[in-house]
Amino acid sequence: MSYLEHNVKSVPTGLRKLLYLNWSIVLLLTAIAGSGFVMLYSVAGGSMTPWLQPQMVRFALGLAVMLIIAMVPIWFWRNVSAFGYIVSLLLLVAVELFGETRMGAQRWIDLGFMVLQPSELAKITLVMFLAAYYDWLPLNKRSHIIWVIIPVLIIMVPSALVINQPDLGTALLMMIGGGTIMFLAGVHWGYFAFVIGSGVAMIWAVMESRGQAWQILKDYQYRRIETFLDPSQDPLGAGYHITQAKIALGSGGMTGRGFMQGTQSRLNFLPEKHTDFIFTTLAEEFGFIGAAGLLALYIVLLAFCFISALQNKDRFGSLVTLGIAMTFFLYFAVNMSMVMGMAPVVGVPLPMVSYGGSAMLVLMVGFGLVQSAHVHRPR
Repeated sequence: MSYLEHNVKSVPTGLRKLLYLNWSIVLLLTAIAGSGFVMLYSVAGGSMTPWLQPQMVRFALGLAVMLIIAMVPIWFWRNVSAFGYIVSLLLLVAVELFGETRMGAQRWIDLGFMVLQPSELAKITLVMFLAAYYDWLPLNKRSHIIWVIIPVLIIMVPSALVINQPDLGTALLMMIGGGTIMFLAGVHWGYFAFVIGSGVAMIWAVMESRGQAWQILKDYQYRRIETFLDPSQDPLGAGYHITQAKIALGSGGMTGRGFMQGTQSRLNFLPEKHTDFIFTTLAEEFGFIGAAGLLALYIVLLAFCFISALQNKDRFGSLVTLGIAMTFFLYFAVNMSMVMGMAPVVGVPLPMVSYGGSAMLVLMVGFGLVQSAHVHRPR
């Protein structure tokens, strides 16, 4: 028992839970969100509107939600995980029936007080349900084929609904995140080797089939692959976004052009500068040092999550913490890879930095679960 834990026994329960919070995680989330506030102020030309003010309100609301979730015992969240998973599936079905369409994709539901993207919520409820499943499943059954098929179906049902929106990027994040939970829960590595091997074989077959009678993809889909590999082939078309992003990244140099001095964002060459491509704006204005600083904040936050999970003797709490941490990692890893041309542009926001309500609030819900697992871990 630590010195702090020994000396807070006489403190009332509610206040004691606040003292048990992992305040390092709270401070790191605030610092990351703060960097997002600075960039949203910059891309708006030095104005609180239209992006900064709503984002600050959302973060304050998210922080309150995180603290409320943290105060609730972790066993409660384990018991309602199946209900949360079902609700997220129903919301995804609702998107199919009467969701809002923006930029050619039907991904949102207007709830009146906010516009919700159910696929973001599904990422968290999927982690919760899988963690509850492996908390319930005896250890000697983890790698039996029947008990492996069940979580695969749990992952594939919401992923298929998300792909149909269409939102391939989010669906891939859900599948990778769910697979990571299975791996961390102790499922035999042979299953993962088979999936990875099958994926490599499929990629080989797709590329080899071009020009053959059994060609798998359409010609325009092959052109998209070529554009991803070499954006200069279509700099004003499919390769425009990544070309402009690379220009912004390169022009920042080591220390950047200075706050609100980025030419790509100020002159509107950079697409989606307040959402998916906000990292390139930061790199242009603050250079490699600023970009590396934000990446360091992300890595330190992950480290605190991993430490909390390793110290937690509750299986559900540990798996939830690791699952949320992996989901968070996939967010920023895919976004940064995307804007640097290392991955296709799939519309994944930079967590806590990009403008957007659903992603921020859902991530704060996820970190609320991390805090609940930390506060209520066996001592």
